[in-house]
Amino acid sequence: MSVILLTWAPYDCTDPLFGMGANVALIFSGQYVKYVSQLRANLPPGIDPWGHSLKYLMGAVMASGCVMLSTYFFLQRTVLNKPGEQVLDQPPKKKKKRENMGMRDSAKFLAKSPYIRDMAALVVSYGMCINIVEVSWKSKLKLAFPNPNDYSAFMGNFSSATGAVTLIMMLLGRSIFQKFGWRTAALVTPTMVGVTGLAFFALTIFAPAFVPVAAALGTTPLMMAVLAGAAQNIMSKSSKYSLFDPCKEMAYIPLDQESKTKGKAAVDVIGNPLGKSGGSMIQQVLIFAVGSLAAATPYLAVILMGLVFMWFRAANSLATQFNESMGEQK
Repeated sequence: MSVILLTWAPYDCTDPLFGMGANVALIFSGQYVKYVSQLRANLPPGIDPWGHSLKYLMGAVMASGCVMLSTYFFLQRTVLNKPGEQVLDQPPKKKKKRENMGMRDSAKFLAKSPYIRDMAALVVSYGMCINIVEVSWKSKLKLAFPNPNDYSAFMGNFSSATGAVTLIMMLLGRSIFQKFGWRTAALVTPTMVGVTGLAFFALTIFAPAFVPVAAALGTTPLMMAVLAGAAQNIMSKSSKYSLFDPCKEMAYIPLDQESKTKGKAAVDVIGNPLGKSGGSMIQQVLIFAVGSLAAATPYLAVILMGLVFMWFRAANSLATQFNESMGEQK
């Protein structure tokens, strides 16, 4: 395992640092959204509350953009292109020729490479699972918060929680790799998605059965489903940034240069688009078949469990191949 972590060190120096900074910003931006959304309580009559909040939100976006541009120009003028000084003593690196593969070439490469095929299965499964749950969750969210400002305030808290949990997971990610290995780290994300997704769909499909429980907690089955869906989104995104993405990058380590180049191209051409669009296509087909998203929910729950099962199989298969390859390189 020490060899794996040593080889992965280049990924562990800068990306997590920027990732943690981004999630700290997400925490504060979420609270700003909540604060702006609550300003409507003190507005005089005759003023559109949502329009007033929107002006503050867009003002913050413009201010952030100005800060980014100013920082960029500062770096360009005073650091990267400082007159009379050379920042880098190393000779300029030759640009690597990027492998451009079409859909047909990518499919052929995936067909003959079980290793890359398992990696593509991970990416496709994640994209489909997130899309399937997120669309259903947001439909419930709109029912629970029909007022735009209430909806925005909830999403502010949601963003802050996502940033905080992701930050904690990124700090714990290295320890998980060191203590439990690549296989366990790769299985955390599908476990999170499966458990929380199943809880969300159970609260949605069997809502009447949860009425006594919701009443005892002082809430409603709808709000319980909303909170379960929020937990699903938070845990899945935090585990993706802290474990799923590093696992995917580490999986390229034992491959030769040609397989790395073609494998990344194949995953980008087939895995990412299919994961993003596949879940939407499934939902559209089901909505046309049964008439509404609510009627399609039981079918979506079954499909989600099937995707999680496929995800587990691909992750276990890839872990076996990965550990064997790393063992051969020691």
